Amino acid sequence: MTADAQASEPSRSRLRTIALIVATALFMEQLDATVLSTALPSMARSFGVQPLHMSIALTSYLLSLAVFIPASGIVADRFGTRRVFNGAIVLFTLGSILCSQAGSLPLLVAARLVQGMGGAMMVPVGRIILLRSVPKSQLVSAMAWFLVPALVGPVVGPPLGGFITTYLNWRWIFFINIPIGVLGGTLATLLIPDIRETHRTPFDAPGFVLSAIALACLTFGFTLASRGSEAVDAVLLLAVGLISGAAYVAYARRRTNAILDMRLMRVQTFRVSTIAGSLSRITWGAVPFLLPMMMQLGFGMSAAASGAVTFMSAAGAMLMKAFAAPILRRFGFRRVLIWNQLLATLCIAACATFTRGWPMLAIFAILLAGGFFQSLQFTAYNTIAYAELRPDRMSAATSFYTVFQQLMLSMGICVAAGALALSSAVAGHHNPELSDFRVAFLVVSVASLLCGPLCAQLPATAGAEMSGHRGQPATATK
Repeated sequence: MTADAQASEPSRSRLRTIALIVATALFMEQLDATVLSTALPSMARSFGVQPLHMSIALTSYLLSLAVFIPASGIVADRFGTRRVFNGAIVLFTLGSILCSQAGSLPLLVAARLVQGMGGAMMVPVGRIILLRSVPKSQLVSAMAWFLVPALVGPVVGPPLGGFITTYLNWRWIFFINIPIGVLGGTLATLLIPDIRETHRTPFDAPGFVLSAIALACLTFGFTLASRGSEAVDAVLLLAVGLISGAAYVAYARRRTNAILDMRLMRVQTFRVSTIAGSLSRITWGAVPFLLPMMMQLGFGMSAAASGAVTFMSAAGAMLMKAFAAPILRRFGFRRVLIWNQLLATLCIAACATFTRGWPMLAIFAILLAGGFFQSLQFTAYNTIAYAELRPDRMSAATSFYTVFQQLMLSMGICVAAGALALSSAVAGHHNPELSDFRVAFLVVSVASLLCGPLCAQLPATAGAEMSGHRGQPATATK
């Protein structure tokens, strides 16, 4: 591996600068997602569709991410992280402009797919830059800095999206990405190291095709299934997705250059983080879809008012960043992952008890606490995943991990939309009402309750080199 700005180990200030610049990409992506979630009911009226059908505006983007992320590591190794990172920012910004001009839901979906292609390279390659620039002993701190600007997006997004949707027009929400993209691209060109592998792995074209078919069919299959009115198409897509996925697994076991390397699952910390983190993301992937819609359809709030409420979850996540390293150093990854998951899940389940008579301060407190615990959980997952991996495995691991991350976020939206649709149909509601949102919050909360037993499999000293928790650090393998 070579890097034109790394003759020696970078200083703490340089590591912080790299983390913040790379975080610009994640900030832009998170801002886009949270602004869009707040605007979904208004967009549904503009396109003349049911609010539940707008879930495809979220899942189509996540689908594009899942399909193209597997190629991100190899592309970055071959062409250099700086060039790929900048190109991804340009593509994401172009997709944002196309979204602003969409005149129908199908055109919006097409533009979101373009955005997803940019995002598929933008965030994973940014994470690769960070992982290869930062010593493991400083990774928890760097990851926290990396996530700080990314968390500003969800804090700013709901109230900003609500204001724009209420007082201007939802199309303006996509123009926000233009100045951010220009700033991020300029800083990356000037300050980001151009890291690439000297040893080039052949591109796995058959594996890319098989994984793309599997991920696309599964994502759209679950999306159609969540609507409840297109059962035949959903079953066909899910069947093709499962068959293609099984074919890919059988194929990948015989390859040393598989685009999604299944051998990574032999590493315990990576395996537990991937599986448990995926279950958690089913729960938390549903929140940006459910919460703004519940506030608008269930509580009768305007988009601006709902944005002012839902931003509290992101504010809690922002608050946590000052405490992540000390908490992990004091308790270790294993105990944090087990007990913090329970607290985070209880906060999500508590959203099912919200009524119009609740004091807003109580709602704020639950959302703030939920954001705090959720952010700590994902900081731990995102860090422990790489505890036992050698530097030359980081690209493959990042692609693999991020694919599952995005697929499960899509699954969370689909599960939430499906629970809403089923509850509405049983109750005879034309549009979801408050009681239907209660059912959906309880349904999505179940998935993350399964994470505790998985995390309990980790040794007490797992990730000690990263957290500084007392005990012997794990040895890099695979």
